[in-house]
Amino acid sequence: MNEIYGFPPVATRESRILILGSMPGIRSLEENQYYAHKQNSFWIIIEALFGINSALEYEQRIRLVSEHGIAVWDVLKECIREGSLDSSIEAGSVHANDFELFLQQHKKIKCIFFNGARAEQEYKKHVLPILPERFNAINYYRLPSTSPAHASITRQEKIEQWKIIKQCLYHKQSESDVC
Repeated sequence: MNEIYGFPPVATRESRILILGSMPGIRSLEENQYYAHKQNSFWIIIEALFGINSALEYEQRIRLVSEHGIAVWDVLKECIREGSLDSSIEAGSVHANDFELFLQQHKKIKCIFFNGARAEQEYKKHVLPILPERFNAINYYRLPSTSPAHASITRQEKIEQWKIIKQCLYHKQSESDVC
């Protein structure tokens, strides 16, 4: 088993939503890039939603995502895992990132979207119980994982479900709307 460490967040002070994965996979760790595996649908979905060309250099994609008010990070700061699958994370080895500090520094974030069930599970287990009450107004949504391991629905179905991010960013009409 290998001890692995995640990346710092990609975020600006203007970020309004946060997309959380669990922990970068092997390819992402090797390339030092979020969602670097060619079969991961993350960048294809972002392209479909925001027109950010998935073939652009990583730094350009990250800059453009940030300009849309989107922050990207992972729930886990470190863990022990063999391979890339979330199911291989050793339960007792996880350490979550410091979300209290992050949310203090990124006050405009009103919605957190989980890229898959494991990210949501780890957040609810390791972050939510210790997050101060002042962050209770944040809305949470689980989206289908962009991982190639999550093949029970098509990429197009994932895109349809991920459209809620765009609605959250640009179409709020009333207090009852998303985010």
